[in-house]
Amino acid sequence: MATQHSRSAARLMMAPAVFLLLVWMLVPLSMTLWFSFRRFLPLRGGDQGFIWFENYSRFISSSSFWPAVQTTLFIVGGILLISVVFGILLALLLDQPMWGQGIVRILVIAPFFVMPTVSALVWKNMFMDPTNGLFAHLWRAFGADPVVWLSDVPLFSIILIVSWQWLPFATLILLTAIQSLDSEQLEAAEMDGAGHLSRFAYIVLPHLSRAITIVVLIMTIFLLSIFAEIFVTTGGAFGSRTLTYLIYQRVLESQNVGLGSAGGVYAIILANIVALFLMRVVGKNLDA
Repeated sequence: MATQHSRSAARLMMAPAVFLLLVWMLVPLSMTLWFSFRRFLPLRGGDQGFIWFENYSRFISSSSFWPAVQTTLFIVGGILLISVVFGILLALLLDQPMWGQGIVRILVIAPFFVMPTVSALVWKNMFMDPTNGLFAHLWRAFGADPVVWLSDVPLFSIILIVSWQWLPFATLILLTAIQSLDSEQLEAAEMDGAGHLSRFAYIVLPHLSRAITIVVLIMTIFLLSIFAEIFVTTGGAFGSRTLTYLIYQRVLESQNVGLGSAGGVYAIILANIVALFLMRVVGKNLDA
């Protein structure tokens, strides 16, 4: 049993790590808040003093703000839908005994370790190129005109690229959850005459509910800041500009650090709203 002395010693040993973590988090946040209240134009006069909430009002009143938020949520929702649905199907498939099961699982998980920039370049040049891409050759083989993916269906293209990278993560978590399912339940249901769909709907899917909520929560936190795939493929054009990309344009292209910092604060607020909503969903599933 831990004594007061041992608990104090544990806190003392944890203090340096906690302090470094707080500094790591608070310093960038404090600088972002500081610049968001100032007019800071590096190439046009530098720091011009406090303007308080003018950057916030300019950013949120911009005609690009709400479309960027809608695009962000649409892309995140599409990626989550594809990752969860196909993650469940892949997890069920990989749970079946097969020849070379270990190699197959490694190959399925491999895309998750590809850097986002590399993944976007591969998809852009090898698959979605309207002249020499694999999809273009397939379209021509069936007598159809190739699709110019990144301009005709830019959002779907980005969703497809990012889903390819995150699908292995969802599959891995869901496969672990499936393997923890008691096989005796499935055998009993099968003996009682339940079909494959009934066993999946009433036994497997409820068992996966906690894993699905965890996958959605973790992926959403990371996907809200999606940037590299958009930068490499569409460059924010054709209606594919997310909130993160809009902040990038305000800071680097417009050289307005204060306006971009205000956008960063809005991005933090959006991420926290989504995270709190998802945490409530996760909490209900974990308490169930």
